[in-house]
Amino acid sequence: MRKTALTISVSLLLLALLSGCSGYNKILKASDYNTKYSLAKIYFMEGHYTSCSSILEECVAYQRGTAQAEESMYLLATCYFNMDDYLSASQYYMACYRSYPNSTYSEGCLFWSGKSLFLDTPDPRLDATSTTNAIMQLQRFVETYPESKFRPDAEQMIYTMYDRLVEKEIGTAELYYNMGNYMGNNYRSSIIVAQNALRDYPYTKYREKLSMLILKAKFQMAQESVLEKRDDRYRDAIDEYYAFKNEFPESSYMKEADKMFRVSTKNLGNKNQIIEED
Repeated sequence: MRKTALTISVSLLLLALLSGCSGYNKILKASDYNTKYSLAKIYFMEGHYTSCSSILEECVAYQRGTAQAEESMYLLATCYFNMDDYLSASQYYMACYRSYPNSTYSEGCLFWSGKSLFLDTPDPRLDATSTTNAIMQLQRFVETYPESKFRPDAEQMIYTMYDRLVEKEIGTAELYYNMGNYMGNNYRSSIIVAQNALRDYPYTKYREKLSMLILKAKFQMAQESVLEKRDDRYRDAIDEYYAFKNEFPESSYMKEADKMFRVSTKNLGNKNQIIEED
């Protein structure tokens, strides 16, 4: 009861000071960090995160080793998160986690640090380093707190970022495919990139698209092949067709795949000009 009354008294004092135009600056210049911290918490509860972070930046440095140190660092990280400064938020959440790994805030710190990195990840066509770092952070969270209420959200973010990485691989594979035989066999490069993406991210939502790209590249490689390699490459395309049809029998690409299959079978053993479908 006495502690509650003291808290109310401090809050009323702060509100009285802030009622003047220079109240905020007076408290900032004061050397009483308990008063400053109480003010910061009032700002936090009212959603004034910029003002709160300015005070907490100072409090965090002076409160090391005190009972308020952990909470002040957590609140500062949350201020930056709510200000959309996700990189700073992640850094402070992790600093709090490393300093207090077995505390009340440790689970939240590790989760929100990973989520901050997730929200800070760029377009998948750009550098994937930050996406990879975010995945590692969230995987660490899932492994450390497997029963956490945040686990479903963490796993969903991981899957989303895997798909972002796959999008980058699809772009590369499509680029090689579109280059065709220009200055080398780019169809083979397209196949390798797509196969590696399927191996690295077997549960991606782009699995069907990657598989179709491999089939198209193998078929086109056979179509543009020299005579002595043509039959082997058509057989490879036919095998790929059966694998695709078996995995995606209801695919929207099935009509295109069937056409490639028919052309491939017609041209097996054909030593003359390639037979196209009527």
